[in-house]
Amino acid sequence: MNLTVQIAQHGGPEEMKLVDVPVGEPGPGQIRIRHKAIGLNFIDVYQRAGLYAMPMPLNLGMEASGIVEAVGAGVTHLKVGDRAAYASNPPGSYSEARVMPAQSVCKLPDAISFETGAAMMLKGLTAQYLLKRTLPQGGLKAGDFVLFHAAAGGVGLIACQWAKALGYQLIGTAGSDAKCQLAKDHGAAFVINYNTEDFAARVKEITGGKGVKVVYDSVGKDTWDKSLDCLMPFGLMASFGNASGPVAPFAPGMLGGKGSLYVTRQTLFTHIATRESTQEMADELFEVVASGKVHIRIDQTYKLADIAQAHRDLEARKTTGCTIITL
Repeated sequence: MNLTVQIAQHGGPEEMKLVDVPVGEPGPGQIRIRHKAIGLNFIDVYQRAGLYAMPMPLNLGMEASGIVEAVGAGVTHLKVGDRAAYASNPPGSYSEARVMPAQSVCKLPDAISFETGAAMMLKGLTAQYLLKRTLPQGGLKAGDFVLFHAAAGGVGLIACQWAKALGYQLIGTAGSDAKCQLAKDHGAAFVINYNTEDFAARVKEITGGKGVKVVYDSVGKDTWDKSLDCLMPFGLMASFGNASGPVAPFAPGMLGGKGSLYVTRQTLFTHIATRESTQEMADELFEVVASGKVHIRIDQTYKLADIAQAHRDLEARKTTGCTIITL
């Protein structure tokens, strides 16, 4: 038996079924990995629901850790018995074992547990490319203000800590006072409850009317318009998710009137498209976690059989930090 979570059509959490999917031998450039822990991410919801349309049937899941069981021809950076972790296409991490491309699989340092490895790869590499690679004109320097939405989520709590380590003043938003406190406890310089405060007005107040150099936004539709108003001239609006739904089409001319703004839509999988880039980013992530500057907070754990409830809780924004699935 090799239990795998699969959907036959896009839809709600009830579409996810545990099925037995045989695992074969890895071909050239592939490995077979037996999972120890699996990460839960919003991209899994997008793929299940159809926001990101995928061919059917679809095995879900983008992130996990485990032990390398077999290595195909041409794979030199991994060997049988290695501890490993990944965030990778194609989906399929919601499983006991799988054959997959080796390119985005990284050897997991002994100092980092399987649970932490499964929780941190997709979210941690996302925080890395945002704070280190997705930068406003002129870059960022110590003391600069950045606005980060969903600051108490998995990516957010990593970003709060990493931004503090880099010397940035991160303004974090969240949907409750408890979540705001969580972001503050993890290094956010300022926090805003967007359900009780006008976050655009508060950002202007915090920054003395100047605004921020960059907004990092995974919320999408609900935060988009006001986020543009938080930016200083030549500021960067960096979208990397759609938790509240996709952003509506807009006229590029509006960016001129708001201060000659820049807009970008980023995705992790462009950044980890090569083995070299993936390893470089992972090395930075491993270093900042092993050093203690960034702690990976795992607040929820579910069994693979309870994956539907995990998705319901994630969509209802009941989760904080990272969530893992155990076998």
